[in-house]
Amino acid sequence: MTAPVRTQGSPETRGSPETRGSQELIRAEEPVLAHNYHPLPVVVARAEGTWVEDVEGRRYLDLLAGYSALNFGHRHPALVEAAHRQLDRLTLTSRAFHHDRLAEFAERLAALTGLDMVLPMNTGAEAVESAVKVARKWAYDVKGVPDGRATIVVAADNFHGRTTTIVSFSTDETARQGFGPFTPGFRIVPYNDLTALEAAVDETTAAVLIEPIQGEAGVIIPDDGYLTGVRELTRRKGCLFIADEIQSGLGRTGGTLAVEHESVVPDVVLLGKALGGGIVPVSAVVARREVLAVLRPGEHGSTFGGNPLAAAVGTAVVELLETGEFQQRATELGATLRDGLTELVGKGVVGFRSRGLWAGVDIDPALGTGREVSERLMREGVLVKDTHGSTIRLAPPLTITSEELVEALATLERVLR
Repeated sequence: MTAPVRTQGSPETRGSPETRGSQELIRAEEPVLAHNYHPLPVVVARAEGTWVEDVEGRRYLDLLAGYSALNFGHRHPALVEAAHRQLDRLTLTSRAFHHDRLAEFAERLAALTGLDMVLPMNTGAEAVESAVKVARKWAYDVKGVPDGRATIVVAADNFHGRTTTIVSFSTDETARQGFGPFTPGFRIVPYNDLTALEAAVDETTAAVLIEPIQGEAGVIIPDDGYLTGVRELTRRKGCLFIADEIQSGLGRTGGTLAVEHESVVPDVVLLGKALGGGIVPVSAVVARREVLAVLRPGEHGSTFGGNPLAAAVGTAVVELLETGEFQQRATELGATLRDGLTELVGKGVVGFRSRGLWAGVDIDPALGTGREVSERLMREGVLVKDTHGSTIRLAPPLTITSEELVEALATLERVLR
């Protein structure tokens, strides 16, 4: 028998991750990973709370929190304990059978959001795709839209995921180019423009799908009254209001949901990211009973959606939010963040938008791109991520202390000098 050929990256020749340095590990990714990301050159090996540590032992304050997936910090003790407990009992049944964790998860999540029913899924994009299907089914079965003619109205500069259907209604050419043909049935209007929205909604409209705050676009916050207007318009026109709270929800903005800042209750809320506590991917479509009741067995599903491990962790996340502690922290520390950024305007920052512990910060282009500023901050021990040219996003864990936040803002001031 001929011996297998040993290549440079084969298991026989490479060291274990514990013995390889950051640069070696980054180089090792190049030939074997699709290049669909451009991460900062830091290789994280350990994390606790608001801090991460790379393979060389350097520590960094995490001000990105996994794009809000780590709202409760890295390895929150209550969430880790819930996962350990469930790992010792049951991890997966598929939805072919019932299991003992799903009812509590759905009951408590519905109560937390003020809605009735839950469709558990895994990723944020799956939640959005599920909502698109549900809205169309509702339009045909309940509203009476002729089959195949349902439309969904979305906002320009949106970010709802990266599946083929979702990029069909993106206005980001990087997300679209080379991935057509695109799925029809969507109308795009400017964000924060009720007049344009009114003109786009007609008798074929199944739903209006928007982010209460556009995260990927740079934490774009609509005018006061916009969400209230969307709610009033969709009721009057007889279509659904779907709020994508995958990044903005679960405490990030100071409320359980961002729509709460205008006391709005959508027909459908999409959740993900933080719902999995930074441990497992968990997402959900949470909606009025009339909406989710259109689904019948066999029409939609997911092998891992609502699995016992996900339900156990998701329930523990809901339990953390039921106390209101994290929403209050986001409100109070959000004031510290806002005040600190206000002090930096004119000192390298040309503008910013913030709500709770979430901010989009526009850097003076003369001082560098968002990527360059992110790399400078990384070298100073603070991790953020850029978006759209010279904008960086700040979304620290809700567990961050006031002292840590103030120090991070001081570091930003230093790198902009």
